[in-house]
Order: sequence, then structure tokens, then C-alpha cells
Amino acid sequence: MKKLISLLLCILILVAILACGGTAATQTPPPEEPTYEAPPFGDSKHSLDYGGEERSYVLHIPPGYDASQPAPLVLAFHGITLDANEMIRISGFNNQSDAAGFIVVYPNASGEQRSWNGGHCCGEAALHNVDDVGFVRALIEELATYLNLDRNRIYATGFSNGAILVYRLACEMSDQIAAIGPVSATQALEDMLACQPSRLVPVIHFHGTDDEPNPYNGGTTPGGVQFISVNDQISFWVATNGCPIEAQQVVSGNIIHDVYAPCQAGSSVELYTVTGGKHAWPGGEAVNLRMGEPTIEISATSLMWDFFVAHPMP
Repeated sequence: MKKLISLLLCILILVAILACGGTAATQTPPPEEPTYEAPPFGDSKHSLDYGGEERSYVLHIPPGYDASQPAPLVLAFHGITLDANEMIRISGFNNQSDAAGFIVVYPNASGEQRSWNGGHCCGEAALHNVDDVGFVRALIEELATYLNLDRNRIYATGFSNGAILVYRLACEMSDQIAAIGPVSATQALEDMLACQPSRLVPVIHFHGTDDEPNPYNGGTTPGGVQFISVNDQISFWVATNGCPIEAQQVVSGNIIHDVYAPCQAGSSVELYTVTGGKHAWPGGEAVNLRMGEPTIEISATSLMWDFFVAHPMP
């Protein structure tokens, strides 16, 4: 009888051990961390199929890029009739990228005029309602498949028509864009009034007072599109971000620097006004002789990067 009881106890213990082992075997293993291969340093050309069209972009990888560490990304949008290579030239963002270790992507716009759809502007892109916001979302997702991106540090800058698109991205992609740096353009009135970002977006804006294509004080195009003044554009974001109405102002030479801070949720708004400044990228290279030479008193690129560093996604 004792032997039978001992045998039964052994069987029960064995069953319990097997049951525990079975439970452990069915546990889901933790997901593996994605691995990224370091792409070649420097510039490389790529394409992306979106909306039935092949879109292209130039990617710049700095020499210090470490694929094992998440890296910031700057999206840099050229002006109308320009392209990615022209944006590289006029902005000098590649040099800043190499010095600071962030990635830059220079997308190319669509159509013969190479325009961006910023809402009511510009060119074929606006006329045909090209989904440039969707393209930018798709571009970020494609880059994330082979680059180790820091999703909290994705920034956007643009020149002229590219700056108009950047304002639209702030309005419609604030869930992904941490901060923006528009140069030499404001929004159309209708687009600003329709702007409803899902979070507060820090803004640093650069504009010359003698900018003829995109006047500092705004104006109406021959096609009837009303562009707001720089002051109205800044006032919108000051109110949206819950900033002080009065700016902290510093004047140095031909540069007026207005800082609206502190704002809600760590956001801020800054404006660099270039007195007598043309339609150009401060501290960069001229678009062409007709547009005028940029000021060399400041570098929009380095100032913008410092601003981006201070404003990751909260």
C-alpha cells in the first residue's frame, strides 16, 4: 500500500513538472531589436513609388552615423523650379549634418515646375492637388526601414515654396514633425485659417524685408491667392503655442531676432528678420543673381539646427 501511495505521489510530481515546463515553452519570446546596415556616407539618390508616380529624393548620411544608435532626421524642401541638389547648394545643410551627425533627406517635388502642394500654392502640385503630405509620410516610413531614425527628432525645413509646404506639415503632421524652420515664405490666408495641429509645434522663421517673390508684408498673387504677412504668420503660431505676446528682441546689425518664450508644452517661436534681405537663405548661397545675395551676418542652417536640438518631440 505504501509503495502504491509513493508511486502515485511520484506520478503527480512528474505531471506538475511537465505542466510547468509546458507553460514555459508556450511563452512568447520578446521581439528582436531591428538591425540596420550602415548605408554609404555622403549623398545617394533614391526613388519611391507613391500615388502611382515615381518620386525621388537625395539622402545624405554623415560620416559619424552609427546604425546602432537612433539618429535625428531633417527633411529639407527646395523652392519651386529648384530641386534637391539646389537645396543642398543654397542651404549648406550637408556641412551641418557632417558636423552634428544627423541625417538629411532632400525630396524632389513633382511636375515640370517641380512644385509642392502647400494648400493654395503652388503651381501644378496645388492645381492637381498632389498629395505631398501623404508622400512625406510614406518617405519617412521608407527611410525607417533601413535607417535607425529617432522618431522624436524628425524636423522639417524648406525654402520659398518648400517653406509653404513645411507650414502645412506643421498643421497636418504634428504627430511626426517635432519642429519646423521655414525660410522666405508664409502661408496663404485660407491655409493658415484651416491649420489645426494636433500638438504644439516649435517654429523658427527667417525672412528678408526686401524679399520680392514672397513679400515680408504679404500680398495677393495675380491668381488671387492672398499670402499673409510674416508678422501675421508668427502671431498665429505665438497664439497657437501659447507664447507671450511680447517678444524678447535683440538687434544686431541688419538682423532683428524676436523670441517668444516660454510657451506651453516646451514649444517656442523665433523670428529672424533680415533688414534689406532678399529672397535668399541667410548664410547660404544665392538662388541666382536676380533673386539677390543672402546675408552673411547669420547662418540660418546653424541657428536652425540649434533650435531643432532644443525642441525634440515631447
